[in-house]
Amino acid sequence: MNAPVPPAETLRTALAALLDGLPPKQAAQAVDRLIGMYRGATPTDTPILRDRADVAAYAAYRMPATFEAVHSALEAFADTVPDWTPGTHTDLGGGTGAATWAVATTWPGTRPVTVHDWSEPALALGREIAGAHPALREADWRRTRIDRTLALAPTDLVTVSYVLNELTPADRTALVDAAAQAAGSVVIVEAGTPAGYARVLEARDRLVAAGFRIAAPCPHSAACPIAPGEDWCHFSARVSRSSLHRKVKGGSLPYEDEKFSYVAATRVPAEPAPSRVVRRPQIRKGQVLLDLCEADGQLARRTVTKRHGDLYKAARDADWGDAWPPAG
Repeated sequence: MNAPVPPAETLRTALAALLDGLPPKQAAQAVDRLIGMYRGATPTDTPILRDRADVAAYAAYRMPATFEAVHSALEAFADTVPDWTPGTHTDLGGGTGAATWAVATTWPGTRPVTVHDWSEPALALGREIAGAHPALREADWRRTRIDRTLALAPTDLVTVSYVLNELTPADRTALVDAAAQAAGSVVIVEAGTPAGYARVLEARDRLVAAGFRIAAPCPHSAACPIAPGEDWCHFSARVSRSSLHRKVKGGSLPYEDEKFSYVAATRVPAEPAPSRVVRRPQIRKGQVLLDLCEADGQLARRTVTKRHGDLYKAARDADWGDAWPPAG
C-alpha cells in the first residue's frame, strides 16, 4: 500500500502545475514586480494581484514559504492545547489559502473553512488549488474588504498571515478587533523583520487587552521583555526552493530559510512552554548556550553542560523556536 503524500508535497505539485504554459521569464518578471509592490506603499483599493498570471506566479513563489511559516507557528500553538482541535477555521486576507493548508496539516480532518480576501483572482486560484486537498474542497472563498467594515461569524480559529503589512494602521486595528470578537483562538504571522515584529506585538497587545491568553511563542502574557529598537522576536522555517525561487533570487541551494514573527492567542485552556528558545542555540565544546524567553516575562541565557546528562543531549538537539525544556 502506498504511503499518503504529505500535504506540503501535494501543495508543491499543485503549484508547479500552475506554471505550465507560463514562460519562466514572464513568471520571474511578475514575481519581481509584485515583490516591489508589496515592499512599497500601502496598497490602494486596487488588488495587487490583478489577474491569473500574477496570482499563479506569486503563489508558486510565496505559498510554500507562507505555508511553512504558518505551519511552524500552528505546531507551536498546538503543543500548548494538545486536547483541542478547531471545529471551524476562518482565514483573513487568505489569498490563495496557504494558511488553510497549514491548518489542515496541523489538525487533520475536515471542518468548515472560510477564506476572506479582496482579490478575486487570488480567491479563484486558491479554490482551484484546494481541490487537491480533501479537507479543503468544500472551503468557502469570499471576496471581502479587510478594513473597518469587517464583521465575522463566530469561529474557533482565525489565522492572519502576511496581511497586516498591507493595511493601514486603522484597518489593522479593525482586523485584530474583529478577529478577537469572533474567534476562540487567533494566530497571526508576519515577516520576521523589525517592522513585522512590531505589527505582531501591536496585535498581541490588543488580543491580551481583549482577554486572550498568549499560548505561543511567549511563555507568558506579560509585556514583551525585548527593548524596542534593540532586537526583535522572530523564528525560521526551512523551505524547499523551486526552480522559480532560484531564478528570481539566484543561487543554487535547494532550500531557503523563511524568517517570520508570530503570536498565537487563545481563550481555551492552554499550557504555554516553560520557556522558548529565541535565538539559534550556540553549541560549544562540552556546553550549549540557550537564549530563552521565560515564564516570568524575562530574557535569560542558560548554559547546559555535559554534567546535565540527558538535558545536555536535548540541548544539543534544540532548535530556534523550540520549547525548553522539551516535554517528556
